[in-house]
Amino acid sequence: MSDESLPPDALPEYAERVLEVAELIPPGRVMTYGDVAEWLEEGGPRQVGRVMALYGGAVPWWRVVRSDGALLPGHELEALGHYRTEGTPLKTASRAAAGHLPRLDMKRARWDGGERAEGHT
Repeated sequence: MSDESLPPDALPEYAERVLEVAELIPPGRVMTYGDVAEWLEEGGPRQVGRVMALYGGAVPWWRVVRSDGALLPGHELEALGHYRTEGTPLKTASRAAAGHLPRLDMKRARWDGGERAEGHT
């Protein structure tokens, strides 16, 4: 079934599942594209990234990230604002870093799904 045959408000089932996981991630924490795929036991990082690129605008997209902690190209400043507001752990940018943008501190920011975000059970 192609996306063209779906009603305008319908999402592919896999996309709905990816977005549901994104909504579970607590403020100040992140999951990688691969973490989300592993959580769902389906797809892989590329599939999750594609879903987030196409449909992620309605969820906290900045909480689904690259495994290297680099900020999403083209959305760095918007994401950085969210990270600072939420208190997401960041690593100070080196002078050699493009634009001197920080990276996510993946050791401290990564969420394994253990504790649930408030309001979700």
